[in-house]
Amino acid sequence: MKKIDANTLPDDVEALKAMLLEQQAEKARLQQESERWKRDFYQLFEKWQLELKKRFAASAEGLPGQGDLFNEVEDILNPDEEEVAAEQHVAYTRKLPRRARLDASLPRKEVIHDISDDDKTCECCGTDMHRMGEDVSEKLDFIPAKMQVTRHIRPKYSCRTCEQQGTETRIKQAPVPASMLPKSITTPSLLAQIITAKFQYGLPLYRQEAMFKQFGADISRQTMSRWLVAVSQKLEPLYQRMHDLLVQQPVLWADETTIKVIQSEKRKSYMWVYGCGTDKPPPGNTSSPPNIVLYDYQDGRGGSHPKDFLQGYRGPLQVDGYQGYEQTDAILAGCWAHARRKFVDAKTVQGKKKTGKADVAIAFIQKLYRVERLMADKSADERLHARQSESAAVMSDLKEWLDTQLNQVPPTSVIGKAVQYTLNQWSKLQVYLTDGRINIDNNRAERAIKPFVIGRKAWLFANTYGGADASAVLYSLVETAKANGLQPIDYLMSLFKQWPLINDSDNIDHLLPWNIELTP
Repeated sequence: MKKIDANTLPDDVEALKAMLLEQQAEKARLQQESERWKRDFYQLFEKWQLELKKRFAASAEGLPGQGDLFNEVEDILNPDEEEVAAEQHVAYTRKLPRRARLDASLPRKEVIHDISDDDKTCECCGTDMHRMGEDVSEKLDFIPAKMQVTRHIRPKYSCRTCEQQGTETRIKQAPVPASMLPKSITTPSLLAQIITAKFQYGLPLYRQEAMFKQFGADISRQTMSRWLVAVSQKLEPLYQRMHDLLVQQPVLWADETTIKVIQSEKRKSYMWVYGCGTDKPPPGNTSSPPNIVLYDYQDGRGGSHPKDFLQGYRGPLQVDGYQGYEQTDAILAGCWAHARRKFVDAKTVQGKKKTGKADVAIAFIQKLYRVERLMADKSADERLHARQSESAAVMSDLKEWLDTQLNQVPPTSVIGKAVQYTLNQWSKLQVYLTDGRINIDNNRAERAIKPFVIGRKAWLFANTYGGADASAVLYSLVETAKANGLQPIDYLMSLFKQWPLINDSDNIDHLLPWNIELTP
């Protein structure tokens, strides 16, 4: 505002009132502009701090004492003297390296390092020395893989008498051995190696091509790609059978991530993952439901995709906050890990050694996770009882606190967005309280999608729709095998040996990962 000279002020009262009102309006405008600049500054500052955390900080979301301590909100906001002293005291301990473990099942070759017979005589008295014991140390050898060519020889037989008499003779010969890909050079072991190398360990085909050349086999990436597409198409009935069984399970989870497909006109395509079960293989009895992990490639992220895939399923579906899942007929269960992640971000922008509203919310959520940790090995009914008797009360207190904060924090701040997100998801976040089989979060789905995300960093994109569909089928087989306690290469080798022998494509349940009998 410009400075006003008193000598230039008008004598008219109405003119003076007008000038005063103009000055007040200008002051209000400047104040609003100052507040806007301040708000924009803090928003940018918060984004900068979050980017620093994403780029340089550890990605683990665990907090000290998470799932173990019932930290009261008052204790967090008002630490006692002992806690302050503990924070100021830093103990430095030397971290010892962990020695590699050598599995007892590994084959052992003994090499004896003995002294000569002449040295086995005592130098003092000349008496023969006796063996009093030994020292043993173990070293680990690596024997490089090797390739061999298996020649299938099928002798032909004919009748010489019929040949001499000029009559038509019938040639007898053993049938061609059944094969996943007839007329190709591939075998179950080679196919299993290529698939696990790419879909379990993220090794792109062009690197496998270079690796095979070291072993004397010139197999182009184009050839391997055609093999993978052909195998996935043959195994489509097995994939569909797992899909049919999946939608019959009582509780499911889902997630999605991007994939670049060169032939697609869209900038982003998506790989969806659906599944049931836990990280632990089910016990060896038929009453336990299997662990199933299925990938589904789609050229978009629309809600019609999960709706079509889960058609007929009306049970609980654990998901993140993406609204596309609303189109399904499932009962959507929210993810407390996503809600907590928002408050962890808010804690980051609070600054180091500062305690604020984010800590209060995190303390509430820690209480919910503590109940889950204590009931991890209990039955679904016991978990349900604990949730209704303990977790429900914690959530009630948290809801009251969130409602209070809604009008006290800026809605565009990180803490404001965390509060708003949690309230928007509240109805879904409560669903896990109604069924002990539902998880508190969707971390199982995120762990299922992680192998695809890691592999994507290596091969970056898929060239064609067919390649993306093949990846979905083969990832499904690899991850479902792992989820049921099998080594994927062992399962795939057995599957590729037995699949060509089936006569009825409708009778394939014995080849499912949780049913198959592994062959040597």
